[in-house]
Amino acid sequence: MYQRIRRWMTLGCEAGMTTAEYAVGTMAAVAFAALLLAVVRSDAVRAALTGIITSALNVAS
Repeated sequence: MYQRIRRWMTLGCEAGMTTAEYAVGTMAAVAFAALLLAVVRSDAVRAALTGIITSALNVAS
């Protein structure tokens, strides 16, 4: 009986850990996406991407 209670307490204490880990992982992914969005929207990156696409279209013509 003692082993069952001990096992239940151990599982109960760690049950929230996965939820907390998912929350931290989700927040990190959102922060990384926001950083990427800020970089891609910058004028330098936008100009570089426009130049690459324009030169690729000109070569194909």
